Amino acid sequence: MEELLISITKGLVDNPDQVTIDIDEPNQEGVVVYHLHVAEGDMGRVIGKQGRIAKAIRVVMRAAANRRDAKISVEID
Repeated sequence: MEELLISITKGLVDNPDQVTIDIDEPNQEGVVVYHLHVAEGDMGRVIGKQGRIAKAIRVVMRAAANRRDAKISVEID
């Protein structure tokens, strides 16, 4: 899952070497939170107009997690 999120994000940003991900432990509902960190200048590219790219990233990640019977959430920090 982490590799998928990294590959999607690195394709969007100008500074792919600054893409990092922190993963939290599952909460009470079993949801694992992925915290995506990018360079300050790339934040707009990852979020997109009206959050459309961020929503698309979350949809793809939820679909991949659903195939593995997992629950995830992606936070862009």
